[in-house]
Amino acid sequence: MSYRDTYEAWLASPALSAAEKAELEAIKNDDKEIESRFFDQLAFGTAGLRGTMGAGLYRMNVHVIRHATQAFAQVILEEGPEAVQRGVAICFDCRNNSDIFAREAACVMAGNGIPVRLFESLRPTPELSFAVREYGCIAGINVTASHNPKEYNGYKVYWEDGAQLPPKHADEVARKMKELDVFACVKTMDYDEAVSQGKIVIMGQETDEKFLANVMAQVNDKAVVDKVADTFKMVYTPFHGTGHKLIPEALKRLGMKHVICVPEQMVIDGDFPTVVSPNPENPEGFYLAVDIAKKEGADFILGSDPDADRVGIMVRTGDGDFKVISGNQTGVLLLDYLIGAMKRSGKLPEKPVALKTIVTTEMARKVAEVNGLQCFDTFTGFKFLAQKKDQLEESGEGTVLLSFEESYGYMLGSFVRDKDAVTASLILTEMAAWYADQGMTLYDALMALYEKYGFYGERTMNLVMPGLDGLKKMAQLMTDLRDNAPVEIAGVAVTQQKDYKDGSVVTVATGEKTTMELSGSNVLRYEMADGTSLIVRPSGTEPKVKVYILANGTSKNDCDAKVAKYAAWAETLKG
Repeated sequence: MSYRDTYEAWLASPALSAAEKAELEAIKNDDKEIESRFFDQLAFGTAGLRGTMGAGLYRMNVHVIRHATQAFAQVILEEGPEAVQRGVAICFDCRNNSDIFAREAACVMAGNGIPVRLFESLRPTPELSFAVREYGCIAGINVTASHNPKEYNGYKVYWEDGAQLPPKHADEVARKMKELDVFACVKTMDYDEAVSQGKIVIMGQETDEKFLANVMAQVNDKAVVDKVADTFKMVYTPFHGTGHKLIPEALKRLGMKHVICVPEQMVIDGDFPTVVSPNPENPEGFYLAVDIAKKEGADFILGSDPDADRVGIMVRTGDGDFKVISGNQTGVLLLDYLIGAMKRSGKLPEKPVALKTIVTTEMARKVAEVNGLQCFDTFTGFKFLAQKKDQLEESGEGTVLLSFEESYGYMLGSFVRDKDAVTASLILTEMAAWYADQGMTLYDALMALYEKYGFYGERTMNLVMPGLDGLKKMAQLMTDLRDNAPVEIAGVAVTQQKDYKDGSVVTVATGEKTTMELSGSNVLRYEMADGTSLIVRPSGTEPKVKVYILANGTSKNDCDAKVAKYAAWAETLKG
């Protein structure tokens, strides 16, 4: 069927509401818009679905949610009756339609005879990962688009370990979605009927308490918090999202007396009215928090994204202003602090390990190795970090202290298998209190780490390529880089070309070809003669190619100069 045929089929379907029909009627003379909505299905990857909301096959709406859930239900049914009886946990965030989409997913699972545990209201993503593990579910679904703009929503799927769906199962869901008719295939049932029959069970405070008990068990040094609690002030914002309840509660249980929440951003709102983007990676979103921090004399600002899996911080500098600490810097601070705190409290395991992704700062490896830890890389995504953690711990090779990635995601403890802003917020605050007791802000602490471990600088370039043409441009860029592998970038020699697709490593000077441990991902990496690493990878969730610059040098200025030089090269890749 052509995209026009698919459009007409949707328009004729009795499954559509009057509002959806009107939305599609309104574009009948706009061929480009029709094509953008019906040229294909939203791609179901290992992270599930993500896209802008609206009527159409390539949009997020109740029909696409039901269709995906039916395909996922069939994958679960094929696991056998025991797996089916374990059921599915379902969670949702603050976004527009998230509650509706979650309920629709629950009704489809129930309609397929799969029991559901559905959260009564919005909850942090890590609590969904926890619930899957805690209740022994076979799978989980989380309706969230994380930190994407307000127009987006998403459908994230989890397997029995509490991590996102393994590629094998994700591929099977995608295959079934291609086979199943979007409307005719769906088995569903009435929500109230499913609840009354016990096919949908509602989760609430009892699960929060179980989750929080595990979060609080990660505390290393409550005594130091008690010591500074009367004077230490911090500001917190959930950016209108799911961290609004559990993060302030965890900080209160830690012993914090002065947690000042940004009132405008404590309001749950999927339109995110106070920010352009609800992403803690974007410093401009913290403007209200900075105003409060300056007024109240706070040194530390903490913000979680709408589904509370990522967390960003700002800290007061020597001149009284506030500075963003990057995801890489935050991870390094956390790793160094955890090693010290666990040594002091006698909690450091016998074979401690740090995990990071291939695009995350190499400073983490330096911190780990100087302190006698092993450090392993994985592909981007907490699914891979979770797999590596399980593999190391089940084999007895090591115990993971911290897993993190540069995009503000941190995983601590063993009760979740995903990014966890609730636990990270707790330990970041404990760390800030510990340094406050030393008379230092986290900015001072970071400067001290550079003096100790050497200077590192990173930057992520987002080469945005929107629309249908964008997908083609992204693919073409990766093809061109493979067909004409650079031997020099920005006037500096490339020493090694690494292709994570086939795991190949080419030493440029000799042409010698070897292989590395990681393979199977569309990522290219260049090791430069000046010690910089450059990584190029298409985003799996947004229409952009990301270029990661990982530099190190003799000083901050040296790092900055390298980063600026390679950033200029990255800009030329847009074409």
